Amino acid sequence: MTMSSPSFELPPLLAGISAPEDVRKLAPEQLPRLAEEIRTVLIRTLSQTGGHLAPNLGIVELSIALHIVFETPRDKILFDVSHQSYVHKLLTGRAPMLHTIRQFGGLSGFAKRSESPHDAYGAGHAGTALSAGLGMAAARDLQGDDYHVVSVAGDGAFTCGTTLEALNNISTTTRRFIVILNDNEWSIDRNVGALAHYFAGLQATETFTWLRDKSRQFLERLAGAEVKKQAEKLIVAARGLISPSSFFEHLGLTYYGPIDGHDLGKLCKILRIIKSRNELAILHIITEKGRGYKPALDNPSKFHGVGKYEIANGNVCASPVPTYSEQFARCLIRMAEDDPKITAITAAMPTGTMLNLFREQFPKRFYDVGIAEEHAALFACGLAAQGFKPYVAIYSTFMQRCVDMIEHDAALQALPVKFCMDRAGLSPNDGPTHHGLFDIAMLRCIPGLVLMQPKDEAEFARMLKTMNEYNDGPSAIRYPRGAGEGVPVPGRPESIPVGRAEILHDGAGVAIFALGNQCRTAEKVRGLLRGRGVDAAVVNARFVSPLDGECLRAFAAKCALFCTLEDHVVSGGFGSAVLEYLNACNLRVPLEIVGWPDAFVEHGSDRLLREKYGLTPEAIAERLLGRLEGGSPAAPPPSA
Repeated sequence: MTMSSPSFELPPLLAGISAPEDVRKLAPEQLPRLAEEIRTVLIRTLSQTGGHLAPNLGIVELSIALHIVFETPRDKILFDVSHQSYVHKLLTGRAPMLHTIRQFGGLSGFAKRSESPHDAYGAGHAGTALSAGLGMAAARDLQGDDYHVVSVAGDGAFTCGTTLEALNNISTTTRRFIVILNDNEWSIDRNVGALAHYFAGLQATETFTWLRDKSRQFLERLAGAEVKKQAEKLIVAARGLISPSSFFEHLGLTYYGPIDGHDLGKLCKILRIIKSRNELAILHIITEKGRGYKPALDNPSKFHGVGKYEIANGNVCASPVPTYSEQFARCLIRMAEDDPKITAITAAMPTGTMLNLFREQFPKRFYDVGIAEEHAALFACGLAAQGFKPYVAIYSTFMQRCVDMIEHDAALQALPVKFCMDRAGLSPNDGPTHHGLFDIAMLRCIPGLVLMQPKDEAEFARMLKTMNEYNDGPSAIRYPRGAGEGVPVPGRPESIPVGRAEILHDGAGVAIFALGNQCRTAEKVRGLLRGRGVDAAVVNARFVSPLDGECLRAFAAKCALFCTLEDHVVSGGFGSAVLEYLNACNLRVPLEIVGWPDAFVEHGSDRLLREKYGLTPEAIAERLLGRLEGGSPAAPPPSA
């Protein structure tokens, strides 16, 4: 394995934990010290590797309490999104490997079933824990087993449709299931919160449980089940007046809380009581995102997912070249200054997409809909139907949730919604849950959708202008994570004719059609081929849909070999589109499709992953030379 970050000596308590049972052996007075050690290790290690610091700092005590009260892997603990599972990893035997997190060959930055039997469910997208956990509970019931299932979800996940759908089905699926709502926004009103704390304390007593159960039994014996049912409705209604439990009670869950999520003693006490009651329960805890590290506590958004940073001041090691996300926001702002119809929409990612900059300038034309990508797309369709120009900025890996809406609502009705797919292509250290390697295949088959990718920042601005002027249907643009090429962006960019490629270098031997950021790779491949006496053309494809058929036909008439380069899986991608076009036109030119394998690519640095999968300029040049020398098409790259 290739590890780029140094390991650190673990502090004494954490060093003695190789499995959850070691946590349960600690004395209660040792647990606060363990929490302190965990925070120290997280802050120190992630300063070297980067990662999700603030979410994990906020869930330390809860993670400890869960492993004291429940017994994994028999009991199932699921984390919603699971980027906050670092503490769980530390308590389940993986502390010595924390320095490898998000590094090639090292620990995943998310829960991963193949990594440990303690990881009950792997996830990198929000809104999965309740539905998946409910499925596990149903499986337990069908098997006649008795293990516990606990789904931990942040308050943001409760804006996600799948979470609400799961809540709607819990009471009709099982009679024993535990949900933990980790609320780190401190949004509970002080007065209601004080009453709710009092009520939670009342519920966390054996006396209350005994009285409740005995009263129900007495009512049923005295007057029958129907009277007991009506009495329970009155209890729920009355409790709704003094606590936030009414919503969850109506869904069939007993509500506990809110309680201090950093009070280990109280957490363990109430979790033991919930565990013993064998009921449908939701525990509402209040936590601080970034707790224990002032820079993260002061700016939890910055430290949600962060690169390497200086521990002393929290300064992040950043590239001097602006990111594509920043260029997107600034270009959109400039266009919006001249066009009052432009609106911007994101799904709980204003900072990640940099639309927080747009929000500062046009707060009334900015919409953050929460973790609700499907709603974002439909909401945009409504705006477009009324003459507005909505730009929907969502990471590529999350945009796949919108495919139904893009096809059924935007394309079918020819609504000019502009879908902007950030983090398209490889998302190196985050790994398979976050790679944007499938969006072309998902979208290019949709009739009437224009799909494009720029080679640099200047062309990005021109494409955004093109999208703004295109009103015949939906359009989509994909752009990579991180810094751009350093190309100056024109103040007033001109639009690009839809479906028009750009010839960067003409040639008559090999025609390399590169998409987006792969144009730079194509230039290097061309140089290597020229050094071996091969004349190569380089074409900046720009558009996946529609393709530039005229350009393809022109090079098919004079070149011995075609090559397509894309930051996408080979199946269904840009190369597949070119192959389909050549076949439809009966053009028999050989084609080498270069892209990522049809597999879930692991996490690691961009350089190491491209070396492994044969996507360096040198490897690509050798593949092309082999084809020109009469060889058969190259074998596919190794599987992930």
